[in-house]
Amino acid sequence: MAAVIEKHSGQGKEPVALWLDCDTGHDVRPIVSDAFAILLSSCCPAVRVLGISTVYGNASLDHTTYNTCAILKAIGREDVDVYAGATKPFCRAAAHAPDIHGESGLDGTTCLTAPSVSAKSDKTAIEAMYAALILQPPGTAWLVATGALTNAALLFAVHPDLVNHIAGLSVMGGAIGDGFTDAPMGTVAGEGERIGNWTPWAEFNIYCDPEAAQAVFSNEPLAAKTTLIPLDLTHQMLATREVRHALLYGGRTPSASADAPTPVRKLFQEILLFFAQTYADIFGLTDGPPLHDPLAVAACFVPEIFDDVGGERFAVSVITEGEHGVDTLVRGSSQCGRTVATMLHVGQTGVRIPRTLDSRLLWEMLDRCLSVAEQRSKL
Repeated sequence: MAAVIEKHSGQGKEPVALWLDCDTGHDVRPIVSDAFAILLSSCCPAVRVLGISTVYGNASLDHTTYNTCAILKAIGREDVDVYAGATKPFCRAAAHAPDIHGESGLDGTTCLTAPSVSAKSDKTAIEAMYAALILQPPGTAWLVATGALTNAALLFAVHPDLVNHIAGLSVMGGAIGDGFTDAPMGTVAGEGERIGNWTPWAEFNIYCDPEAAQAVFSNEPLAAKTTLIPLDLTHQMLATREVRHALLYGGRTPSASADAPTPVRKLFQEILLFFAQTYADIFGLTDGPPLHDPLAVAACFVPEIFDDVGGERFAVSVITEGEHGVDTLVRGSSQCGRTVATMLHVGQTGVRIPRTLDSRLLWEMLDRCLSVAEQRSKL
């Protein structure tokens, strides 16, 4: 793993610059994987985080923004600027998930302390994103979106010139299904196997604002620079009991009270554990909950750990018709928010959707990032 990190941030190599757009809370894509995305983007030496914008999603914007600032405090990175973005979709009511994540979106943790630094308000999130990304050398910086795509769609609508300037867009969202990978997609009692994690067909991020997602994926120049990380891939990144133990103790075998885990590692362990049982109960994934959002960060600076099977590219569209909301009946009967991926012919440009990844390497990276966070949190 050290060799991979050195390859991207070693002597004479600049770290990859990125802006993270997220909805920090316990994910409907289980666990608070936004927290791990913040950890990877803020504590990996191969990455330089330019800033973080927040969006409604797992909880209200106020909660997701507060949670983001609190995670940055926990890992010793309150120097990272945070901007609050969209409070709702373009043309729909916001679909939060307090029944699953708690009202705050980050319930279940005891190690998270109040942040010392609040979100900035000197400019809007869209203008902050643009200003940070456009200042980077052409073709070098990434936008990573791990929540609803409302902020991202607005950014490229207001500043279309940014499409040609950035290196790419990495999105955690969507679910393909139909055997796209061998990963278990989950089974719900009374419904059988399903594709999505919010409806039988739709993943939560895309479902939140399907019009915004459609706007992003239908932008051909942007689609050619986009990597999509769907549930079909993230369900290969399971936080098993062995993985959780390794993260809690940093690979050590505890033998005495002196080996007690640090507050940082305890926090991320609690984040993992809070939703593990719920995901097992609801979706039948008992080996451990999947981790989602860090994969979208990793795709920017270690694309080689993902396999897109000979350079496959896809035309991606989102179903925007049908009923939409949090009502159980609506969620069970409408295909609104479903992600449709059509493979393109060789040589055509489109969205990259990897099929497999080296999860072992990514877990090692996250463990190393926790070690960095431990040291920074002591400063």
